[in-house]
Amino acid sequence: MPATAASSRLVSRRASVAALRFGRFAAMGAVAVVILIAGVWASWRTAPYVMLTKGRERGTIEVARCGDDTCWGRYTPISQGSSGRDRVVIEKTVAVRKGRTYTVVVKPGSDEVVRSGPAGILYAWVPFGGALLLASVVVAGGLGRTRAGWVMAGSGVVLLTAAFVTI
Repeated sequence: MPATAASSRLVSRRASVAALRFGRFAAMGAVAVVILIAGVWASWRTAPYVMLTKGRERGTIEVARCGDDTCWGRYTPISQGSSGRDRVVIEKTVAVRKGRTYTVVVKPGSDEVVRSGPAGILYAWVPFGGALLLASVVVAGGLGRTRAGWVMAGSGVVLLTAAFVTI
């Protein structure tokens, strides 16, 4: 067998191995990015109301009753320009209990409120914390970047733990 035929097979094998590595890296990178974007997207549903409160109606809700998915009660305004309401609705979570009072922000154009303050901010970003945990497995296992995976997992755990402690 001529030396050029063997060397051309060796070059072709190296090229195919490099192409497969790049394909795996690109695919796993895309999966990790999609997971993180989904986490931010899910968190951004309530985060702007809680984090960017300037000009929004702020007040407190005293939870009077709870249904299957929501709780409701009387809204007492704190900020100027906000008016009291007999009934506003808040999402029923582990952190919302009948008879308790919570500081809230009113979603514009509705009678729906979300928790504000540190507890509200951390709770709004819980989906992103879960996405960090999930993406860390993809980054560490699929991309082979173990340190980056551990950093992402640690960040997700810190965020979820902080949210649990404050709520």
